[in-house]
Amino acid sequence: MPIAVYMLGLAVFALGTSEFMLSGLLPPIADDMNVSIPRAGLLISAFAIGMVIGAPLLAVATLRLPRRTTLITLITVFGLGQVAGALAPSYEVLFASRVISALACAGFWAVGAAVAIAMVDFNQRARAMAVMLGGLSIANVLGVPAGAFLGEHFGWRSAFWSVAGASAVALAGVLTLIPRIPLPAEKPQLKKELSIYADRQVWLSIAVTALAAGGVFCAFSYLSPLLTDVAGLDGGWVPSVLGLFGVGALVGTAIGGRFADAHLFGVLLSGIAASTVFLVCLALFAATPAAAVTLSFLIGVSAFYTGPALNARIFNVAGAAPTLAGATTTAAFNLGNTGGPWLGGTVIDLDFGYASTAWAGAAMTATALVAVAVSLRLHRKTPSRVITSSTRSENTQAETTAARTP
Repeated sequence: MPIAVYMLGLAVFALGTSEFMLSGLLPPIADDMNVSIPRAGLLISAFAIGMVIGAPLLAVATLRLPRRTTLITLITVFGLGQVAGALAPSYEVLFASRVISALACAGFWAVGAAVAIAMVDFNQRARAMAVMLGGLSIANVLGVPAGAFLGEHFGWRSAFWSVAGASAVALAGVLTLIPRIPLPAEKPQLKKELSIYADRQVWLSIAVTALAAGGVFCAFSYLSPLLTDVAGLDGGWVPSVLGLFGVGALVGTAIGGRFADAHLFGVLLSGIAASTVFLVCLALFAATPAAAVTLSFLIGVSAFYTGPALNARIFNVAGAAPTLAGATTTAAFNLGNTGGPWLGGTVIDLDFGYASTAWAGAAMTATALVAVAVSLRLHRKTPSRVITSSTRSENTQAETTAARTP
């Protein structure tokens, strides 16, 4: 695996920390900005929606620009967005900084994923995505708890300064380790890239990704009140359990990255099925503290175990448009990260209780499982080319071409 792929994973660590750290910073932000906690929570929604919109928008806007230059520009804008957030004098300025950061984050994810895919062989795509997702997993294990710690002891602005510092390190890595990629003789064409959306397998992959991610985050977003109000744990347990979820995510990403290239549909089916079972168990046994804690870890494992396969699947069916494939993956995950918490909030507002978020999440992952089965059936009817020695040579040439495409 090229070291440049690991550098992209480090950049994703900074991006992921910024995206999720506000979950532990809402009370001090609300107090400092004189707004309610629900209004402060809109800062999280703003980031997720910015990711959904920004990924395809920036992928199209930068389609004909050199990828290395694009990555440098986006990580710089992202870092400046963190500085703006740290210095924000008002809620409105902080909100704007979150939107700008989200747009840059989405663009970096989309282009960075395309660069990572282009730098490895066809049969290493899922492993490359596992490295990038590993950065997100480590953000959940270390970055988010560290942000909460900094916010508690040094003020919430210190967490933004820390992410800005991590962004500067990532920028230095991109400058030194990402190779210059020459412009191709034939520039990418937007019409050709957009043609991938005529393929129903692409839409099935989008649905699977959004539903699988949304189902898990439907419950995870409300894990804190579930642990305290339903399981009866002291509030001091919450950061540890959230960190345990992150450890599970790291374990799941490592395992999924190892097996997804050779057994992509097997990983999707087993991982999403496991998430469904664990969510049902959480709904049934949420009142038992030991069960709630254990299942939090297992859900982290199963959710991120499927991550490399979900990423690789979209790239496999949308290989003709590597940049938009990365943008599509980013948008699909964040559709789930937006829709899942919304569904969880809806069932809570209907007075079904915090445990009901696990039932709602299980319904989403079960639907994702059906979509995977449909996709597999279509795949068997019109299977992809078998990678023989001759086609492997063709794929190598295609990857070389992709590596030169800005």
